[in-house]
Amino acid sequence: MSLQARLQRRIQRYGWDLAANAYEFLWQQQLSAAHQRLLTLAAPSTGETVLDVASGTGLMALAVADRVGPRGQVIGVDISERMVVASQQRADALALDNAIFQRMDGEQLDFADASFDLVICALGLMYMPDPDQALREIQRVLRPGGRVVLAVWGERSHCGWSAVFPIVDAEVTSEVCPMFFQLGYAGALTALCEQAGLIGVAEQRITAPLHYANAQEACDAAFVGGPVAMAWSRFDELTRRRVQQRYLEAIAEWKLGDGYRVPGEFVLMLAQKPIVQMER
Repeated sequence: MSLQARLQRRIQRYGWDLAANAYEFLWQQQLSAAHQRLLTLAAPSTGETVLDVASGTGLMALAVADRVGPRGQVIGVDISERMVVASQQRADALALDNAIFQRMDGEQLDFADASFDLVICALGLMYMPDPDQALREIQRVLRPGGRVVLAVWGERSHCGWSAVFPIVDAEVTSEVCPMFFQLGYAGALTALCEQAGLIGVAEQRITAPLHYANAQEACDAAFVGGPVAMAWSRFDELTRRRVQQRYLEAIAEWKLGDGYRVPGEFVLMLAQKPIVQMER
């Protein structure tokens, strides 16, 4: 494993620990369109065993647990310990005994081959240093004929909040997902899935604006509850005011009254593991 990859994993682990408390409040509504479409594509059914990779605070995993019922099971894994704890607390509060959560690297899944009927990865693949390896692992743990559904952010130019990365990088070398939007370009996710040995690959693209009630909420989503949370935690007050102002200038064209309607784009994918493995 390269030094760069180790560094990126460390930033992801501890950055999302910092973002865990704010993430759900700031992002659940913003991601709901992508999550609902992904749930429709996944079509989880009663009794299935499901893995949710990079499950965050369990937004997808808990919805799926309700669909598969007590005869099914959902396991959510995430690199952030605090995200895992938050997810398990939500499952316990909802009395969903068929949902459990573990801290785990999505590129090194600690499960036996052919363990799951369905694997979900909702907006997690872009954060992994080696998404090819992550998809190979997903393919490995799927049962023959099993399904995988994926969501990533779309093209940089179609995601108005993307300005957060160069703004933060101007202050400190954040090393946060240098290839973040690479998977959002047409055909990129399809190619990865096919290279991993998946078939029936169907890619679709949806637009869903991100609504913020005011400037503070928009900034909190970008800096406090998002992928640059670690860099944000190290900024002094003067730097924080400066980056917030630059971000608000970057999204000013989407200001509506006191709030914002920032464009967002998602790429969704449905694929399947072959029932009979082909020689490669």
